[in-house]
Amino acid sequence: MRILGIDPGYAIVGWGVLDYHNNKFSPVDFGAVTTEAGTPFELRLERIYDDVAAIIERYRPESMAIEKLFFNNNAKTAIDVSQARGVTLLAAVKNGIEIFEYTPLQVKQSVVGYGRAEKKQVQEMTRIILNLQQVPKPDDTADSLALAICHGHSGSSALGRIRMKQ
Repeated sequence: MRILGIDPGYAIVGWGVLDYHNNKFSPVDFGAVTTEAGTPFELRLERIYDDVAAIIERYRPESMAIEKLFFNNNAKTAIDVSQARGVTLLAAVKNGIEIFEYTPLQVKQSVVGYGRAEKKQVQEMTRIILNLQQVPKPDDTADSLALAICHGHSGSSALGRIRMKQ
């Protein structure tokens, strides 16, 4: 199974592509889509859509794992990130990619085994699981790989597939 993990944002969209076979992950590629502050917001959204669509076209993932958003204070940031997330989802839908959403708690539980793990613990476990020399930078990229790992763990089990289709 080829999985595209996405950590949504409008300044930085972390992305990572993993292959998952026989309970083993192999990193294919990873990086970040970035947009410049001061650029008109609609052009930032266009850049995110175009770049994510190009990543999908290049790597042909079977599924996308994306973070389920949760904000409790800054409404403007929440709205802007939601719009960027929307164009990311649109790129997946237009390319026939199945989408799965995970909360930060689910990602931490899946990658570290503890739902209240610190960000650095998740990043280090991601590095270990993928046998990488160092934690990918920026943090959004490491987070996208953790999302893909989470989907591999939950999406590959029969129970996970049943739960996600409901």
